[in-house]
Amino acid sequence: MVKKKTKYIHAGRYVAEVEVNLIESDDEWAPYLSIEDATRLDDVREALQKEDMESASRYGGIYKLEPISLS
Repeated sequence: MVKKKTKYIHAGRYVAEVEVNLIESDDEWAPYLSIEDATRLDDVREALQKEDMESASRYGGIYKLEPISLS
């Protein structure tokens, strides 16, 4: 069985929201990602680290984190 899941990849001050398919089965490794989805997550993390927003945005939504001070 395959289930859609949103993964959030954080690198520096950016977060990418990426849709992946979790593969569910009865084996002890389940649930797991396909090689293609795992590679996509690695690619988006690398793009965020390089601040290459054009490449990172091909995989999903990109957000910039900003600190909030309550003092």
